[in-house]
Amino acid sequence: MMISKLQKATRSVCIARGMHLSALKAALPAPTAARREVIADEEAPGPDEARTDVTGSFGRFISGLKSQHLSPTALQRSKRMVLDSLGVGLLGSTTEVFELALQHCQQMYAPDHISSVYGRSGTKLSATLAAFVNGVAVHSMDFDDTWHPATHPSGAVLPALLAVSDMMPANRKPSGLDLLLAFNVGIEIQGRLLRFSNGASNIPKNHALAIAASLAGAPMANAATQSKPLHIGNASRLGMEAALLASRGLEASPVILDFVPGVAGFSAFYEDYTPQPLNLVTDEGHNFLIEDQDIAFKRFPAHLGMHWVVDAAASVHKLLAGSASRVKEIVLRVPRSKYINRPHPECEHQARHSFQFNACSALLDGEVTVQSFTADAIARPELAALLGRVRVEHPTDNPANFDLMYCEVHVTLETGDVLSGRCNTFYGHWRNPLTNESLRKKFRSNAGAVLPWGKVEGLIEAVESLEDLQDCTPLLSQLQ
Repeated sequence: MMISKLQKATRSVCIARGMHLSALKAALPAPTAARREVIADEEAPGPDEARTDVTGSFGRFISGLKSQHLSPTALQRSKRMVLDSLGVGLLGSTTEVFELALQHCQQMYAPDHISSVYGRSGTKLSATLAAFVNGVAVHSMDFDDTWHPATHPSGAVLPALLAVSDMMPANRKPSGLDLLLAFNVGIEIQGRLLRFSNGASNIPKNHALAIAASLAGAPMANAATQSKPLHIGNASRLGMEAALLASRGLEASPVILDFVPGVAGFSAFYEDYTPQPLNLVTDEGHNFLIEDQDIAFKRFPAHLGMHWVVDAAASVHKLLAGSASRVKEIVLRVPRSKYINRPHPECEHQARHSFQFNACSALLDGEVTVQSFTADAIARPELAALLGRVRVEHPTDNPANFDLMYCEVHVTLETGDVLSGRCNTFYGHWRNPLTNESLRKKFRSNAGAVLPWGKVEGLIEAVESLEDLQDCTPLLSQLQ
C-alpha cells in the first residue's frame, strides 16, 4: 500500500509543482515547424487560423506562465478567494448533502487514505474523491464566491489543488506561491472559457436523467436541489482526473476548444460559440482577468441575486419598526429569472433561490443569516403570512445580469402608507467589495463552526502569507 501511494504521489509531482502544465503538455501536440516560425516572428494569426488554433494557444499560454507574472492585485484577490472558499467549505462540511457525498465515497470505493476531507479529523480519501467531497462542501450552502460572467470560480479549482498537494511526499510539497500560481491559472482559464458562449439548452428534468446530467455538467434544472453542489464537486474531481490521465499519456482531441467544421467540439452544443485564442505570455507579464473583474463574496448563504433584494428589504425593515403585521402588500421589482422566482419554497435549497423568501425574511428580521434557512425559520407562521402578500414585477430596465441588475421592495401598510427600499450594489459585490476585516469575520464565523480557534487563526495567517510559504504544509495541516 505504501509503495502504491508513493507511486501515485511521484507521478503527480509535475501536477502539484505545475498543475497548470501537465494535462495540456501531455494532451497537446507540439507546434509544427511552420507554427513555431509564426510564434518566433510574433506574427498575428489570420482570422481562420485564430478560430482553429484556440486549443494550442491555451496550451502555450499556460506553459508560459510563471509565478513572477502574478501582479500584487492578482495575488491579493486570489488569497481572498482562497480564504473565503476554505471558510465556506469548512462550514459546508456540516451539511446533509456533504454527509451524503462523503458516505457515498466511503462506501462505494476502496479505502485510499491520501488526501484530507474538510473539517473531518482523521478522514482521508483518494485525491480525486477528496477533491469531489470538498468541492461539494464549498457549494453545499451556495455560500461560495461568484464571478462575472456568472460562475462560482474557487470551488472548482481549490479543492483539486489541495488534494494533489496533500498526496505529495513531505519533502515535495508545492510552495505557497506554486499553489497561488496554479489557482490563478485555473481561475483565468475558467474566465476565458466563460467568454466563449452565453448559454446552453435542452436540459433533461426528471430525477434519473437530471442526476446523470449533473454528472456531466451543470444543468439549471438542478438549481435549488441537493444535486446542485455536485456540479462544483464534479468539476473539481473530473478536472483533476483529466490532469492525472493526461500525465499518464492519455491522448484527446488537440482541437477540443476550436471551431473546426466537421468536428463536434463545443460548437456542437452552443450556437453562439466564439472561441478566442490566448496570446503568449511576454516578459512584461500577463493581465489576469481577475485584475479587471473582481469577485463577489456573499454575506449569507444564498444565490447572489438574493443579496440585492435582502439589502433593499432590510432598509424597509428599519422603517417598519417591528410592525410587520401591519403589512398589506409587498411588491418586489426584480429581474425576470424563473429559477429564483419561488413564491413558497419548501426546503432550504429552494429558500436560497427565492426572491420572495429572502425579502420577507429580511423584512421580519432585518437581515438574512445562516440560521435563516433552518427548518424552523422556514416554517414560521409570520413568514408564511408575509409570503402570501408578495407580488413580483419585472421592470424592462432590470436585466438578469449581476453587473446591471437592481432590486426594489415596496411595502404598502394597512394605513395606505408605502415604505420603499432599493439596492443597486450590495456590500460584497465587486463594485463594493468586503473589506479584509469583513472577510476575516465571515471566515472566522464559518470555520469556527468546525475548527478550534487556534486552527482558524492559523489558517488566516497561512493564507495571508501564502506566497511566502516554502511549502503548503501549514495550510494543509489545519483543515481538519
